Amino acid sequence: MLSNLRTFAVGHKKITCLHINNIYCSRITSSLKRIKTHVPLGRSYSSLPGLIGNDIKSLHSVISPPVAKIRNIGIMAHIDAGKTTTTERILYYSGYTRSLGDVDDGDTVTDFMAQERERGITIQSAAVTFDWKGYRVNLIDTPGHVDFTLEVERCLRVLDGAVAVFDASAGVEAQTLTVWRQADKHQIPRICFLNKMDKTGASFNYAVESIREKLKAKPLLLQLPIGEAKNFKGVVDVVSKEKLLWNSNSEDGKDFERKSLLEMSDPELLKEATEARSALIEQVADLDDEFADFVLGEFSENFDLVPAEKLQTAIHRVTLARTAVPVLCGSALKNKGVQPLLDAITMYLPSPEERSYEFLQWYKGDLCALAFKVLHDKQRGPLVFVRIYSGVMKPQSAIHNINGNCTERISRLLLPFADQHVEIPSLTAGNIALTVGLKHTATGDTIVSSKSSALAAARRAGREGEKKHKRNSEEERLLLAGVEIPEPVFFCTIEPPSVAKQPDLDHALKCLQREDPSLKVKLDPDSGQTVLCGMGELHIEIIHDRIKREYGLETYLGPLQVAYRETILNPVRATDTLDRTLGDRRHLVTVELEVKPMETSSVMPVIEYAESVSEDILKGSREAIENGIHSACLQGPLLGSPIQDVAITLHSLIIHPGTSSTMISACVSRCIQKALKKADKQVLEPLMNLEVTVTRDYLSPVLADLAQRRGHIQEIQSRQDNRVVIGFVPLAEMMGYSTVLRTVTSGSATFALELSNYQAMNPQDQSALLNRRSGLT
Repeated sequence: MLSNLRTFAVGHKKITCLHINNIYCSRITSSLKRIKTHVPLGRSYSSLPGLIGNDIKSLHSVISPPVAKIRNIGIMAHIDAGKTTTTERILYYSGYTRSLGDVDDGDTVTDFMAQERERGITIQSAAVTFDWKGYRVNLIDTPGHVDFTLEVERCLRVLDGAVAVFDASAGVEAQTLTVWRQADKHQIPRICFLNKMDKTGASFNYAVESIREKLKAKPLLLQLPIGEAKNFKGVVDVVSKEKLLWNSNSEDGKDFERKSLLEMSDPELLKEATEARSALIEQVADLDDEFADFVLGEFSENFDLVPAEKLQTAIHRVTLARTAVPVLCGSALKNKGVQPLLDAITMYLPSPEERSYEFLQWYKGDLCALAFKVLHDKQRGPLVFVRIYSGVMKPQSAIHNINGNCTERISRLLLPFADQHVEIPSLTAGNIALTVGLKHTATGDTIVSSKSSALAAARRAGREGEKKHKRNSEEERLLLAGVEIPEPVFFCTIEPPSVAKQPDLDHALKCLQREDPSLKVKLDPDSGQTVLCGMGELHIEIIHDRIKREYGLETYLGPLQVAYRETILNPVRATDTLDRTLGDRRHLVTVELEVKPMETSSVMPVIEYAESVSEDILKGSREAIENGIHSACLQGPLLGSPIQDVAITLHSLIIHPGTSSTMISACVSRCIQKALKKADKQVLEPLMNLEVTVTRDYLSPVLADLAQRRGHIQEIQSRQDNRVVIGFVPLAEMMGYSTVLRTVTSGSATFALELSNYQAMNPQDQSALLNRRSGLT
């Protein structure tokens, strides 16, 4: 097996964890002793992957560690909280990079795209694998910008735990709330890391209070800071009552000393730590009955005697139950507090076997995996990230894709060790890996070993469902929950430099769509132009830039436009007859239906059938009717925008024998269009949640500007010396807002936008919009 192991290394310069040039390969045929003395890697490791100190572990344990020793975690936060810097420090201290990368210098491992390095932001999530004190950690660094929320969503789907990073001077921010809700949705245990404790205005107590109030979480203070802002020196470990001080002369933060707190040298710190530990024990005892019985039984008189190991085990159980969140602090940029964070990840976050998944019982140890991300590599083609839930995955083996109902072959299996890839002979359940050779697999696809394995699992699931009186289709039971893709809010046309380049543009967009499911591409039926639909200005700008850099196409973008919706205000009935003779066949359909507005919001039309429509007719034509309804609702009569919040009732359907289903769809579609034209129509516009953080001096001009943009201010909060303006504003008014805000506040303000809902436009604004679209103004 060892002779099959290949190590891919990067020559001389640090580049991406995915796009690797200058790769050379060396076969390892010697014993483990020789591996230690001669390591054919272009990167100097402080320890070989899998080697902790001087203990030589077998190479097999590096590749397939026990499931209990695996941690699949994500790093999530608001933009600029320090996720990528924290990831960079984690890789350095675990011995997988030889220098500290910096976001500002553009040389981090996980931000490998040119756009990420230029802008200093994370756009794509990046997976890295490393070992820490005998544990295998698969870590995913996620974006913080709201335009790339889907990246966070699809990564959280496959993770077992998460680290939420906070800016200690700002506490909980807008995007923090979003990613926290996403983690709640996937029931992910998490720990909090209060980063930037060295920053001016950093406040440990303020950040903890904001977690308690805004996230409605119970923080467990496992650490206390020693000093804040420029006086930040280290942390107090509350569980063990020790202080951790980093050497001020150490450039990389590897040197720190751990000392027990003594009455003689640190009376104040010891008092604080003792009080904090007693409070922590009380909190954990309230949440964990087993620990409460243990404490009350033996240590009710003196909490100081509670063993640290028992407290840590109880904190682990409480974290898994998601009844509270452990809180740690530090400064990733100043290299302080990262090693204790790594210890907390391995100690408190769950292993794959501690998370329960209902579907595993149906596979009985057969392969079951979820593809959660696709990347295109110029040399190797599509690289698919997969999380293995059960069974074993091997290269050169065939797999069955349940979603696509196709069989494909995995040519190679790779582990992303920092910025190099290690080819491996097999991978077991609980791991995250990179596969080469899957041409048709997309994000959210469920992968099994074979079609027969899927059918066997379906039968087991069916028997289980009958016992519980649940009825699902076989396919639904087998499919792992994919990712909910949000509806795009911006769109614009994209043109190739010449007609000859249109196929190249189509290919580029197809590849980018496979990588990023939140990017939608459609053809305008009137003009024949290609239309890009995205999550925001930055999203579309990045896509445009990637087409230019990665595919060498100088494309032209039309003006950005807002994705409006339409609805109706009153119920309308319509009848339509379609009578066509094609060849020797007569196609005759007569339809009568009613379209009415709904009180509840629904993106898709609600379809109902009157009792007068016979079941016999519906049996053969239901699919054709529904296809006609859905296609009619894609384009409204006012702006050609999708119709929502409507219910459609079919009252009568007469079909001549021999009429094709296409003609039925066409007749239903035409009838709905006729009804929509007769109704009173309403345009719905996207309304955004807005949060602007601004200094007190510039608050007035910011509020005046928002008033001009039809904004509604909900509240103005205080955050340290800043003011936080929270409100709603129509998306149409926010074009180019970042530039205006920088100008008005001399570059001191920041803002975050997130789609709230669609709301009806008032008659004056709707009239002005329709006039603009028709070219009258």
